[in-house]
Amino acid sequence: MSDEFRLAIEELAGEYNRQAAQVREAYAKLTELSAVGRSADGMVTVTVGPRGQVCDLRLDPRAYRKLSPSELASSIMEQIGVATAEVAERTKELMAPLVPAGLAYEDVFGEGASLESFLPQPLELLPDERRARE
Repeated sequence: MSDEFRLAIEELAGEYNRQAAQVREAYAKLTELSAVGRSADGMVTVTVGPRGQVCDLRLDPRAYRKLSPSELASSIMEQIGVATAEVAERTKELMAPLVPAGLAYEDVFGEGASLESFLPQPLELLPDERRARE
């Protein structure tokens, strides 16, 4: 193996190792994410985890006397939304450096994301190339 080839391989391996470490670090931080939504009146506090799952719900005992059932439900849902939005924004901040250049975060991780959105499209082989492969 020539020295140039070995150096090229070592550079590629180093870059791969750097990027893999960056991905591992981002994913480790992702697993620790949580956010809290607290109503202005302090009656409802919701904590959500890294995937937006509700991890904790705390209701001030006065909430049962001051809020109707529908107001309480609405406040809970609102604070879940607030906390989930914060987790989503922090997730985007963590993952943005890992998104390939030229792609929007939403194309890779957004609601309508698909594998096809960031993979190169298959190449159409010329007739001569198809015969050679068959």
